[in-house]
Amino acid sequence: MQPRHDRGSYFDFATDPTVAVRQTMAEQLRAMGLEVNTLHHEVGCGQHEIDVGAQEALKAADDVVTFRYTLRAIAQQHGLTATFMPKPFQGQPGSGMHVHQSLARVGDGGNAFAGDDDYGLSDVAKHFIAGQLHHAAGMCLVLAPLINSYKRLVRGFEAPVFVSWARTNRGALVRVPHVGRPEVTRVELRSPDPSCNPYLAFAVMLRCGLDGIERHLPLPPPVEESLYGFDDVELERRNVGLLPDNLKDAITALEADEVVLDALGDTLSERFLEVKALEWKEYRTQVTPWEQEQYLERA
Repeated sequence: MQPRHDRGSYFDFATDPTVAVRQTMAEQLRAMGLEVNTLHHEVGCGQHEIDVGAQEALKAADDVVTFRYTLRAIAQQHGLTATFMPKPFQGQPGSGMHVHQSLARVGDGGNAFAGDDDYGLSDVAKHFIAGQLHHAAGMCLVLAPLINSYKRLVRGFEAPVFVSWARTNRGALVRVPHVGRPEVTRVELRSPDPSCNPYLAFAVMLRCGLDGIERHLPLPPPVEESLYGFDDVELERRNVGLLPDNLKDAITALEADEVVLDALGDTLSERFLEVKALEWKEYRTQVTPWEQEQYLERA
């Protein structure tokens, strides 16, 4: 049951009592130097979205850290808890950190992603997307680093499960937003969640996109139709892969991806994999209330 103070729905404003809290958060974020574009209630219980302005990668990572600390402090002042847990509630939509990306040309500062095809993309943008699709599994542990992250990356909640790209398909891993001006052409990666380290996440995202550009990786056709009803055989026929569905598989995928490992560096990648392997080992020994309810009297 939704708490009495949070019965808002997607883009609900007039009847949502948390409007004042969100407005205070936006004011404080602006005071901290962040550009706040939009803010609204999301689909899930207690779920809210605040979009901040585009920045260069390092400044954007700084902004994510500032964002988290500021929102936690404001929530606490109102007797609330701000969590960036990817899937805090069973049966409710998870919380993602969709990242919009573009590259600027060194010569004139223009948008290197802007082109004249049906999606408004340049060849550079297509190769960039192809690189991120190619390394999607290898990046996953960095972009979705928790056991809980893979409770969000499941079918049925519009979270990206399929390694595909599109414009209107909300289940695609990479989405190309419709824009009115070429200078704001961008691509949106939808697998990162708000628990990730933004410095590591943005570094591997950029490196994988650049790998696609350097190797001129071909971009597969977009998939605009929903894939949630397709079985694995049909997905394989369409050449659509799947993201790892648990932390162990994500660890294995990272271990096999030399480009992502290189982006992290030897020392960091070794320690990161070591810590995540320990986390998975500890998780596997836990006995959950679900298991006790299912098996205690029947086994």
